[in-house]
Amino acid sequence: MTYRSFYLKTLLLSAVLALPGLALAAEPAMIKRGVLVDHNGMTLYTYAKDTDGKSMCNDECAKYWPPLKAESTDTGEGKWSTIIRDDQQVQWAYKGKPLYTFVKDKKAGDKRGIGEMGGAWKVAKP
Repeated sequence: MTYRSFYLKTLLLSAVLALPGLALAAEPAMIKRGVLVDHNGMTLYTYAKDTDGKSMCNDECAKYWPPLKAESTDTGEGKWSTIIRDDQQVQWAYKGKPLYTFVKDKKAGDKRGIGEMGGAWKVAKP
């Protein structure tokens, strides 16, 4: 094997191994009709009691407002970040605000969580 063919095979192998990592760089949500939704089209919400990088919706709250889960290997980019919840699960955040769905939203586009708990829950917007 010549140096040139070895170099080309090494370069090709490196490119192939890098491709799966590039696929993970997709954003965890998308914009639909001016609001953030998960990949199933379910509306995402923010909670006024959260502080940047810290979820205050735990235990019973999280049963009604499931966190937008991230994998432990996910990392944010740009306006996207991840936080570690009190239960040690990883959650997506947008502009530092943790994101949630709402159990009473039954189909894509539902927004039944707007204004819940005295206005503490708001639709997440880009």
